[in-house]
Amino acid sequence: MSGIYLDYNASALVRPEVQAAMAEALADNGNPSAVHAAGRRARARVETARAKVAALVGADAASVVFSSGGTESNAQALASALAAGFDRLIVCATEHPCVAEAAMASGKPVKVLPVDARGVIDLGKLSELLRLPGKAVVAIHHANNESGVIQPIREAATLVRAAGGWLHVDAIQSAGKIPVSIAALKADSLTLSAHKLGGPQGVGALVLGEGRSAVQIIRGAGQERGMRAGTENVPGIHGFGVAADCAARDLPLAATHQPWRDAAEAVIAAAGGVVIGQGAERLPNTAFVAVADWDSPTQLITLDLAGIMVSGGSACSSGKTKPSRAILATGRMDLATGGLRASGGWGTLEDDWSRFAAAWVRSYEQHRARQSARIKETA
Repeated sequence: MSGIYLDYNASALVRPEVQAAMAEALADNGNPSAVHAAGRRARARVETARAKVAALVGADAASVVFSSGGTESNAQALASALAAGFDRLIVCATEHPCVAEAAMASGKPVKVLPVDARGVIDLGKLSELLRLPGKAVVAIHHANNESGVIQPIREAATLVRAAGGWLHVDAIQSAGKIPVSIAALKADSLTLSAHKLGGPQGVGALVLGEGRSAVQIIRGAGQERGMRAGTENVPGIHGFGVAADCAARDLPLAATHQPWRDAAEAVIAAAGGVVIGQGAERLPNTAFVAVADWDSPTQLITLDLAGIMVSGGSACSSGKTKPSRAILATGRMDLATGGLRASGGWGTLEDDWSRFAAAWVRSYEQHRARQSARIKETA
């Protein structure tokens, strides 16, 4: 790939090991429900991947349900909790839209859990919301997809458990970047996505905590032990397993991005950028910066022309002029349409971060110069 790719939070570059494994699986494409030799080989690939994905988050393989991606798995997690008798939802204000919208579409009462100026949940408000009538499903992402802010999940879990609730944790952005353990987090359900780990797009997983079960939201035959109908995407699942294995192996290397990221943020801040989430614990690979006078789409186009590939926040809304959910939730409405996210991964070098920061500063200075010239022309 030519240019500098700093958009791993949107979709990580597919690892060479994954590409090779998927090519092998594609060349031997049996149906995992078949009893003949090709079917048995396909089933073995699925179950081996299930064990590897489970190991990444310290879970039992039997607790993993494969899906078409994180969006489906998040929807299944909420549906499973509601089917288990929970009758209302509490959703973090900076939650990914796939969780927030699934909650709103559930037909159950939804309360929003606010965050502070750093983007960290208000545990006092959570305690207050849990005291309201009804059994609550609480959805809090482990790390925000835009800012990388890490939430105090264990502390939240203590409150949720004491209130008899169900805690769902979207760990799609955190897995592979920081240690993730469903037991340590005390989560009732947890979700993952292959393409955030260097695996293929279109494969995800719901991981169930002890004593929890899933309900079908994709109906049909009895695949995935009756919890998700449809023939399994064997090459994709096989690639997911290899990506999970690689992510676990490379976890110590993920922390090396933090000083590179910090140095880039310092350069941008000195030029007038605001670091979103500063002061909170954040993913080591994620920088989310914003300015009030340069909109996200223009920043993206300018940097893309300079050979720098980043995003305007959530990849699901890149290219649109929607304000950032993560920034709005912190109260900085003035910055909400001027956010830009850079995120590194397994193929990122220190020089990539340096060149990104230099390109951003150079481009911002040129933008401001053009704005000043226009003001003088109209004066």
